[in-house]
Amino acid sequence: SGSGGFRKRKHDNFPHGQRREEKENVNPSSALMMSFKSFQLELDTRHDKYERLVKLSRDITIESKRTIFLLHRFTSAPNGEEILNESEAKLDAVRRKIKQVAQELIGEDMYQFHRAISPGLQEYVEAVSFQYFIKTRSLVSVEEINNQLIFTAEDREETTNKTSDSQDKQPPTWSLKVTPVDYLLGVADLTGELMRLCISSVGNGDIDTPFELSQFLRQIYDGFTFIGNTGPYEVSKKLYTLKQSLAKVENACYTLKVRGSEIPKHMLADVFSTKTELIDQEEGLS
Repeated sequence: SGSGGFRKRKHDNFPHGQRREEKENVNPSSALMMSFKSFQLELDTRHDKYERLVKLSRDITIESKRTIFLLHRFTSAPNGEEILNESEAKLDAVRRKIKQVAQELIGEDMYQFHRAISPGLQEYVEAVSFQYFIKTRSLVSVEEINNQLIFTAEDREETTNKTSDSQDKQPPTWSLKVTPVDYLLGVADLTGELMRLCISSVGNGDIDTPFELSQFLRQIYDGFTFIGNTGPYEVSKKLYTLKQSLAKVENACYTLKVRGSEIPKHMLADVFSTKTELIDQEEGLS
C-alpha cells in the first residue's frame, strides 16, 4: 500500500474461484431471488411506460405547434372560419393522443409520470387557449380544458348481440387533468403567440387588435405578479418572457397612437419588427 498504489477492496481478498462457487450455489427459485425478479419486472414495466409517455408527449407537442402555426394564418386568410374548423380538427387529433396517455395512466399515480407528459400538456394548453382567444377574445379556464379531456370507451359490440332484457350499461370513462402548473406555463407561452398575432394584425391593417391584446396581456401579467415567488420555479422563470411580450405589444400600441397617421399601413409591420429587434438587443446587452 505504497504511495500511488491502489487500495485493495475487501472482496479482493477472496479468490475468484470461491466467488464463482458462491454464484453457482445461489438458488434461483429462492424467495429472495423471486422478490428481486419481481422488482426487476416492475421497474422494467415502469420504465417502458415512461418511454411510451415521452413519445406520446412529443407527438402532442408537434401537433399542437402545427395547430398554432395554422391559427397564425387567421388574420391573413380570406375565410377565417375555415382556419378555425381546420384547427378544431387538429385539436381533436391531439386529444386522441391525450386519450392514449390517459389509457396508459389508468390505475397509476399521474405525478410519477408528470415529467414525461408535462411538455406536451403545456403545448396543448397553449394551442387551445390561442384558439379560444381568437374566437372569444378571452382566456380559457383550466376547468374548460379539463372538461374536453374526459374520454369514453368506444363500444364496438354489435347491437344484435344485446338481448331485450339487458340493462343499458354506462360505458367506462377516464380523464386526464391538466395540473395548475401546466396550465400556468401554457398561458405564459400563449403571450408570445399573442405578441406575434399583434404584429401580423398590424401588417394586415388591423389597428384595433393591438389595443385589445395590450389590455389582455396586461391582465395576464398582473395575474402572474400576484403569484410572485410563491409559485413554482418554472412560472417565475417565464415571467420575464411574459414581460418582454407585453413590452413589445405596448410599444406597438404607442407607435400606432403617436405615429400611426404618418406611417403607411403596409410599413407599420416593418417598423414594429425593427423596434422589437432593438428591444431584444438592448435587453441582451443589459
